[in-house]
Amino acid sequence: MNNESIISFPGLGIEEFVLDSTAISFKIGDMPITIMWYGIIICIGIFAAFGYFAYRAKQQHLLFDDVLDIALVTVITAVIGARLYFVVFYGGYLETDGTFLENVWGTFYNIIAVWNGGLAIYGGIIFGFFAVIFMSRRKKVSFFKLADMAAPAVMLGQLIGRWGNFCNGEAFGSETTLPWRMGLCNSQTGYRMIYVHPTFFYESFWNLIGFVLINIFYQKRKYNGEILIWYFSWYGLGRTFIELLRTDSLMIGNIRVSAMLSFLLVLILLPAEIFLRKLHKQYTEEGLLAQGEITEIKTILTIFVNKKKAASQVQTSNAAAKTEEAAENNDVTTSENKENHAENFAESEETENGTNY
Repeated sequence: MNNESIISFPGLGIEEFVLDSTAISFKIGDMPITIMWYGIIICIGIFAAFGYFAYRAKQQHLLFDDVLDIALVTVITAVIGARLYFVVFYGGYLETDGTFLENVWGTFYNIIAVWNGGLAIYGGIIFGFFAVIFMSRRKKVSFFKLADMAAPAVMLGQLIGRWGNFCNGEAFGSETTLPWRMGLCNSQTGYRMIYVHPTFFYESFWNLIGFVLINIFYQKRKYNGEILIWYFSWYGLGRTFIELLRTDSLMIGNIRVSAMLSFLLVLILLPAEIFLRKLHKQYTEEGLLAQGEITEIKTILTIFVNKKKAASQVQTSNAAAKTEEAAENNDVTTSENKENHAENFAESEETENGTNY
């Protein structure tokens, strides 16, 4: 029963059924081998993401060997990051009840046992982000160009991977009476039937919509890196609200880590996207960027900084000119005052002389 969940969707007319999270179980000699649906679905998500990334890379004329190298390094790094993020914030992996060696081995096993569940997507995104930076430099390809290919691939992997949580009977939300509520009874509910928000489905569906919209928008992007911004903004917006419904959020004190991070992403990146789009449109109209050109963020910001410097220099020059003009006017006024004073003095002298005579 430990690996089984009783699931239903009574509001949708789906009666109770039993879902075993174990896909395959067998032995090699005396060693038991168990393959979970969670692991299978995560692998399907990874392969689907790689297929999409390879498709976009081909459009950009990248060599398949380079694509394979980038994908391997990024996936391995992302999985390590996803696990470490989960272990750090979730805790409970330290073994202390055995001998020293038993505790070391037990703790190590608990940390690496991803087949039992426990991958945090933000850890994967953060580590994967740095892996793409490293590989972009190694392969001499624009980071933002690579990131724009990878971001929708990650979203595809996420929308598939969330169904691994469904098979584990995890990542569900608080109790609800909504028509699409999910009935759930397993070890995580104390073997009590409760009716909860199917938050795994919310996130999967949200990512599906985002994946479709981003691919429609892909050919209309104005600069490399714009798809990456849209990915983080879209995912962050949905995750902010979905995370507030979940009962298994990773916490720092009373703060939901993923909800806070998601909110910050939206808060920072949406204004950045509006700002960069506005600059791109302005510079295209001014002829500083070619019409229809997909440029780099660095190029847009370089023009912005240079124009600011030029405007500042013009202002400084104008201020200096005004100061110089004012100084000249003061000199002229002073000179005129001196001449008037001299004339007045001369007239006064003549008047005095006339009076004496």
